[in-house]
Amino acid sequence: MRINNSKVKNTIVSVYFILIVLAIVFATIFKAFRDLTSNPSLTFIIITSGFGLLFLLVHFISKYFEYDSDGVKVVVKNSGLLLSDSFNYREKVLEFEKIDLYAYKFNNYLVYRTLTFYIKDSRNKRKGETFNVTLVPGKKRRYIRQSLSKMIKTNKNSQKINE
Repeated sequence: MRINNSKVKNTIVSVYFILIVLAIVFATIFKAFRDLTSNPSLTFIIITSGFGLLFLLVHFISKYFEYDSDGVKVVVKNSGLLLSDSFNYREKVLEFEKIDLYAYKFNNYLVYRTLTFYIKDSRNKRKGETFNVTLVPGKKRRYIRQSLSKMIKTNKNSQKINE
């Protein structure tokens, strides 16, 4: 099963564009914020930090997610949406065999969602790898959950047979 959130890229680019346009508009009507504080430099700092915080929040949340469970191995990939074609400094890839998966967990925070894979490595040590699935639609997250549950059930059944 292959799942990704490639359709959300245009939305994120639009959100960045809107943030930049709003920053320019607020910079041009800076005098309208005189009622906020009497000190113009404080007003400028408040507006700039607010937009900076919004920009960083969108940048932190906006990640491309790809899940591929076709074949013997599962490949999961997270990468940045903006500037990902020229250089991808935010890429994270996990590749593991289906029999190494023993658990998974979806975490829902206020504006951020994660998927954690718990896998066994070659020395039978257990480790967790977390991926950003904030922009993956609910229907696709449900498909991922079904696929992972099926893998875990198969792994548990094969362990019982081997014992």
